[in-house]
Amino acid sequence: MGTVCELDITNVAHGGVFVARHEGRVIFVADTLPGERVLARITDASQKSFWRADTVEVLTTSADRQEHIWSAASVNRDPAQRAGGAEFGHIKLATQRDLKAFVLEDSLSRMGKIERRVEVEALEGDDESQGTGWRTRVRLHVDADGKVGPYAARSHNIIEVEDLPLAASRIAELAPFGQRIPGIDFIDLVGPTGDSARAIAGNIDTGKNKKRPAPEPITEIVGKRAFKVDVRGFWQVHRHAAATLSEAVSSVIDEALFDPRAANHDLYGGVGLFAAAVGDRFGSTTRMTSVESDEMATEYALDNLAEWVGARAVTARVDRYLDSVRRDLNAVEKARYAAATIVLDPPRAGAGKEVVNSLAELSPAQLVYVACDPVALARDVALFAERGYQLEELRAFDLFPNTHHVEAVARFVKN
Repeated sequence: MGTVCELDITNVAHGGVFVARHEGRVIFVADTLPGERVLARITDASQKSFWRADTVEVLTTSADRQEHIWSAASVNRDPAQRAGGAEFGHIKLATQRDLKAFVLEDSLSRMGKIERRVEVEALEGDDESQGTGWRTRVRLHVDADGKVGPYAARSHNIIEVEDLPLAASRIAELAPFGQRIPGIDFIDLVGPTGDSARAIAGNIDTGKNKKRPAPEPITEIVGKRAFKVDVRGFWQVHRHAAATLSEAVSSVIDEALFDPRAANHDLYGGVGLFAAAVGDRFGSTTRMTSVESDEMATEYALDNLAEWVGARAVTARVDRYLDSVRRDLNAVEKARYAAATIVLDPPRAGAGKEVVNSLAELSPAQLVYVACDPVALARDVALFAERGYQLEELRAFDLFPNTHHVEAVARFVKN
């Protein structure tokens, strides 16, 4: 058992934890919020610059605290037995969005070197549901004894639960609560918007020669479009996320800078969601290349974009693809890239220096960046600024209510 101490919580930090100080040391504390005084147990004192702690009792309660939307994650439970995945569920929704906006603004200020006010926009129906029932995909883990459940917060300890309040009801009812299912590593609950819900058992393949699973297509509906995606493939988990981000990506593009004949790209393109959004706005003859490292996703993208005569899909790692393009560029292609609009939706770690360097060398007219991590976005904002691209527009969305995650769509233009 770690040391227990009383702490005053002063701020929020990236990662769903909160800031306190004890004897001059920064401590990141879970399950609290600014303005509270808590009794906290130190869980990690291995770092010189900061420690980590769990709230074990709230001594002074903030007016922004609410009863946790998931009893399995409540502060009333022992920290080791609190289910993970709803780390802001004890905070009123409006305050959650204020905290997310602060983290994004603070990241942009400290790492991006720009001051920008941000409003985190709610998605349809979330205020009415208190931020529950939005997840269309949930992974439950299974231990060696067959116990099924989510991991405890910040651990791989599996917690048996009786409900999944963040999950859409159509998949929550498939969860095998209280059952023992040995011989598997996980169960994925998947509820596509245009197909039947299903529970998929699986094992984690750690071998060097991983076998590609047989395709199992499901249908997701976004507006008037139907997208084929593999049941194991990536898709935005909030029931309204795909439509929200498609609209944001499409609308943020500056029409005056858009050339349908240019070398327009959708990088980290998945199954073609954002490529389709661009095509729907500017016409099916618009040239757009989707680049995605997952071969199966690329095959689905080819199908999803088949009606779009100007679209193509390429299987490649984005960094290697851009490096190849940059090395083989001729005068005609250079002009087409200079007139291009490039959409990128990188992984949580961000685009990074190599990709940013290649994009800057190609010198597109505008970049539309979809970010799922405020710190990674801020680092890339700084990298783009050093290479002559400024942040022109920014929108943020609460795609993950009752968690600390926030999504942003940014547009960059050449100075």
